[in-house]
Amino acid sequence: MGPEVLSVAEMYRADALAMAGGIKGELLMEAAGHAVARELRRRFKPCRVAILCGPGNNGGDGFVVARLLERAGYAVRLALLGDVVNLKGDAALMAERWTGAVEPLGPHVLGRADVVVDALFGAGLVRPLSGVAAEMVAQIKARGLPVVAVDVPSGVDGDTGAILGDAPHALVTVTFFRKKPGHLLLPGRLACGEVVVADIGMPASVLGEVEPSVAENVPALWRSRYPWPQAEGHKYARGHLVVVGGAAMTGAARLAAHAARRVGAGLATIAAPPEALATYRAGDPGTIVASLDEFHALLADPRKNAVVMGPGAGTGEALRQRVLAALKAGKAAVLDADGLTSFADDPRELFKALSANVVLTPHDGEFDRLFGACKGSRLERARQAASRAGAVVLLKGADTVIAHPDGRALINANAPPTLATAGSGDVLAGLIGGLLAAGMDAFDAAAAAAWLHGAAAAAFGPGLIAEDIAEIQPSVLATLAGA
Repeated sequence: MGPEVLSVAEMYRADALAMAGGIKGELLMEAAGHAVARELRRRFKPCRVAILCGPGNNGGDGFVVARLLERAGYAVRLALLGDVVNLKGDAALMAERWTGAVEPLGPHVLGRADVVVDALFGAGLVRPLSGVAAEMVAQIKARGLPVVAVDVPSGVDGDTGAILGDAPHALVTVTFFRKKPGHLLLPGRLACGEVVVADIGMPASVLGEVEPSVAENVPALWRSRYPWPQAEGHKYARGHLVVVGGAAMTGAARLAAHAARRVGAGLATIAAPPEALATYRAGDPGTIVASLDEFHALLADPRKNAVVMGPGAGTGEALRQRVLAALKAGKAAVLDADGLTSFADDPRELFKALSANVVLTPHDGEFDRLFGACKGSRLERARQAASRAGAVVLLKGADTVIAHPDGRALINANAPPTLATAGSGDVLAGLIGGLLAAGMDAFDAAAAAAWLHGAAAAAFGPGLIAEDIAEIQPSVLATLAGA
């Protein structure tokens, strides 16, 4: 399955296009039920299964699952929310094909169940669970029953990942054709467990008409444009990054510069306050150190083609003016931390100076200070911010979103919780800056850096500190190059 991520409305349209192209809805529903039954059988030998069906197409999928599992020797109890006579379309057809009992939905159906199939509500749920459906979720969680969810766990908003009242924590969620935002955004992603995307016979050609603008951040999207060293190349051809350092938190700029060199920048210079030069020069011998008094001269050098401004730099007017000078000079730029907060009082001044070769990397607090209260999910907020700022926005978190001003967006889902460590964001800024210096487009650079950041942390495992992220990049890059 491809990396495209479809909204609920886009998925409905894809379904409609597939059926308009001659694929019967009942065949899609049969294939969906087969996919769910297959994943359950992979994980559980014949046992007692409670199948909870809703009044829509998710419930229809559940009837298919029941029929297939019973045929395979599982002891099946099926419960329906509502009356079977009220089912419509393909769901009604699948109910007719089920020859077993249909019980009213209630905790009694859980009985001595070993596993539950949640086919109550799909990704299109728009209001919190209530009544017996909410009671069922509470009972499932209280009893600690493993859950196989159809499409999304009931209660997860497919577009935002929000939990609408409550939702079971699935062992595995089986969805169809493509993922939805709710499979990747928190907290919905945590409720989904392992997500399996099943091929149910929908042609990929429908994507040409749906035209999705969101995808999961995977290397296939940008690997062909990664700035690998060339045989005829030299360090100057690989770009020269300037990192603005501060007088107090000197580790931040050093982490960024080191990461930039690891990821591909040919050279990196830290521009630091005169009183801190000795501290910076005692660091990595391969990083150049210059005085901030020479900052405008550094900007005037065309070979110094990218800047990282913010990590440990200190907020205030001096940094604000340096940011504006770098943007006026047309440098590719990463603005992080203090480089963003310095404009909190007048973000419009920053937005007027930005362009699509600039990456803003706020965490939630910095985002709110700069953009105010944007409504919607992290995905929607990041896209609104990118459009408003006219720059690439990387909204940091366990479900990082990278948004382009033109509306494209990627959701990064490979970041382990070990990345919640001091200096991790400084390393990410350096990775982006290094890729910008090496010639990568800002959107690609942000996407590649976010993925490499997560992949390195996952490869290192427990005990990760920020310094480890850059040190393990060579092995991560070697795997990426050979993929």
